[in-house]
Amino acid sequence: MTKAERALETRERILIAACEVIADIGFENVSMRKVAEHAGVSKALLHYHFDTREKLFAEAMTHSFAQTGTDTEGVPDSVSSSVVLARILRSMLPTDAELRQDWKLWQELWVRAQRDAAARHLAVDLYDQLHAWVGGAVERGVRSGEFAACDVAALGTLVLALCDGLGIRLMLDDPRVDLATARETIWRAIAPTLGIDPRFPEV
Repeated sequence: MTKAERALETRERILIAACEVIADIGFENVSMRKVAEHAGVSKALLHYHFDTREKLFAEAMTHSFAQTGTDTEGVPDSVSSSVVLARILRSMLPTDAELRQDWKLWQELWVRAQRDAAARHLAVDLYDQLHAWVGGAVERGVRSGEFAACDVAALGTLVLALCDGLGIRLMLDDPRVDLATARETIWRAIAPTLGIDPRFPEV
């Protein structure tokens, strides 16, 4: 392994550790020492890669976001746009332990964004990427004739709002909202606009 490869591997290990620690105890309780210990690196090495907690948090959020929905990349044309969109919705809800960790990070970002301009800009940028992700799937379906022509931006806003609201209820373990209910509620809300079956597809 070259020096550059070792540096990248160390950086990746630190980011994974930061995501886990922040999700576990919250950003306000995180210290660089705790992250370094969890990553198995020295505090000096951690500071070499990330000189402040704020920069580490921003990079951890970006890293977590980049890992979301990788099963929707490079999808062959034979896969319907309904399935692609359903996979995206699955990735945007806390459907498993890894995504629940991602949601905890998002909640930390929401709190910080109320008081910190850099966190606010990061949150807006990540939401822009989510809009583009949803919009790309919808545009794919419109081009193929599977979806009816629609206001893609407005539909994306609706999807994100529903995912945020229902996702919070799932994170709270609200007995009135389970995963199936959340997915079906979102799908029924967008199906008429897209002109598709209101039943959530098998993914």
